[in-house]
Amino acid sequence: MWADNETARDFLNFAGIADTVAEIIVQTKGRPISIGVSGAWGIGKSSLIKLTQASLSDRPRKEADREFIFVEFNAWLYQGYDDARAALMDVIASKLQVEAEKRETAIDKVAGIVKRVRWLRGAKLMAGDAVALALGLPPIGLLGKAINLGKGLLDNVDQDGLNEAKKLAGEVGEAADGLLAPKPQSSPPKEIQALRDSFEEVLEELGVTLIVLIDDLDRCLPSTTISTLEAIRLFLFLKHTAFVIAADNEMIKHAVRKHFEGVSDDLLVTNYFDKLIQVPIRVPSLGTQEVRAYMMMLFVENSDLSDEVKERIRSGICQQLRQTWQGKRVDRAFVQTLHEDFPPELVGKLDTADRLAPLMTTASGISGNPRLIKRFLNALAIRMTISKAHGVGVDEAVLAKLLLFERLANSKAYAELIAAASASDMGKPAFLADWEAKAAAGAELGLTAPWDDVFIMEWLRLPPALAEVDLRGALYVSREHAPLITPEDRLSSEAADLLSALLKHPDMAAALGERLSKISRTETNVMMDRLLDRARQEQIWGVPPILEACLALSEADPVQGARLAAFLRERPIVQIEPNIVPKIGDQPWAADLFQAWVDAGVAGPVKASIKKRRGNGNVAI
Repeated sequence: MWADNETARDFLNFAGIADTVAEIIVQTKGRPISIGVSGAWGIGKSSLIKLTQASLSDRPRKEADREFIFVEFNAWLYQGYDDARAALMDVIASKLQVEAEKRETAIDKVAGIVKRVRWLRGAKLMAGDAVALALGLPPIGLLGKAINLGKGLLDNVDQDGLNEAKKLAGEVGEAADGLLAPKPQSSPPKEIQALRDSFEEVLEELGVTLIVLIDDLDRCLPSTTISTLEAIRLFLFLKHTAFVIAADNEMIKHAVRKHFEGVSDDLLVTNYFDKLIQVPIRVPSLGTQEVRAYMMMLFVENSDLSDEVKERIRSGICQQLRQTWQGKRVDRAFVQTLHEDFPPELVGKLDTADRLAPLMTTASGISGNPRLIKRFLNALAIRMTISKAHGVGVDEAVLAKLLLFERLANSKAYAELIAAASASDMGKPAFLADWEAKAAAGAELGLTAPWDDVFIMEWLRLPPALAEVDLRGALYVSREHAPLITPEDRLSSEAADLLSALLKHPDMAAALGERLSKISRTETNVMMDRLLDRARQEQIWGVPPILEACLALSEADPVQGARLAAFLRERPIVQIEPNIVPKIGDQPWAADLFQAWVDAGVAGPVKASIKKRRGNGNVAI
């Protein structure tokens, strides 16, 4: 089992992003900065915050460099118990107080900040009632209770009412005595400006830069979110401060929209957000390689290997992930090179990660979300434990495949699968046999509802095949139920070899024509995906080598020619050079492409080259 919380150890290859955030803060050289770390729930924002803190803490400091001090604030923890705005001010003031006492300097100035925070907090305590009375609305809070109780006593005096009044008067008095104590001439604007001035002076005297890390803001109710954002605004744009705010942008904008309810101008919402967040950084989605690596690291972390070995494996996997853009892979074979003696049980789990990663990446119910992946693996672990406890022999690979279907497929399809297994004397869903065979061959299945789902096709390809497997044990331990796939993950050995050759030596692609013509349509689609991904790196479209590879594949499978033509049509006109025209002029799709370039205003030399081919291409110049 794995804990469902953030970590300061990098399991997601986020160290580079965290280092980038840290570098942005360092490069400000004391200027204020606010950085928004955005991403969906469970994608790893909290871990990225932790990694950023570690990156800043571990940076070597020169003698003249200011020390970083950190305030971690989780607004969600205060929701319902305290005003988030006041709580954040308190947390920051308390941190400065600790640092001042440790350094034995700026103690009086920090005490002044604490008093002003209390004054502002006290003003907030009574402000709601004062505004309500001014508008003729029923007062709220302690003052509201006191006024309402007073009205009741005027109508009917009894001992219970007097006792309640005495108790309430004590509460109001304690609140006012502990929080208010304002100077007669004080006012919120004056106290806020004085607080900001004092805050800057304290940071200067302490010689530190304050990093405020705010997390889980998108879990809060809109009122708590806005309250925290208002507190952030109070400290924004002060020297030697940096705010790193982890939240889903859309959730924050929803809170702002609720706050300005009745205002139809969506631009107001965007402007409010943009003024708070100077540098937006989005947490990247995980691809197949990252998901596979993440699952493998989780399995390694849960093993009996020593901490030293676990860390060496984790570090090696992360290093390999940084080179996946060069074609490096993270799979079971690679991970086994990082340690000499893997326990057989762990090797089996690495195989499970190898098989599951593509579906965990693309299935809409998980979509490579680290938290959902962890919860899936925890559910799998629980069911395997139940299996062992009940003496039910269940293969983990079968159970994992069935659990995937239960979680991500249409519920009606799952019910049909269970019904078929239950109706069979041997618990076998024999009706899957034909589908599994066709899926493995890449043939069209023509499935109808509730099976007509892209997920089903991928699931059928996932080993092991289930048509001849007794599912009764797996269903017994499941009773509580009542991205981008890396191309190599779904290519045959021949197709994978050809793709590698096309990418490494695209200028030699013409020699592979006969072999390419024997590849199935399903695989040529995947291969063209990869070739076009590489082609997008080109900035000049004369005759780059990758074009040779694309043309060879499109000639072997004409359907890919239309895709290549669509890709070339999307290239910026300024990138098109004359020598591409004779290269592609004999292609059946060339005439339409040339006409599109002419209509888009391609450069004169290119237009002239097209004109020379007018007889063949029938292009209207």
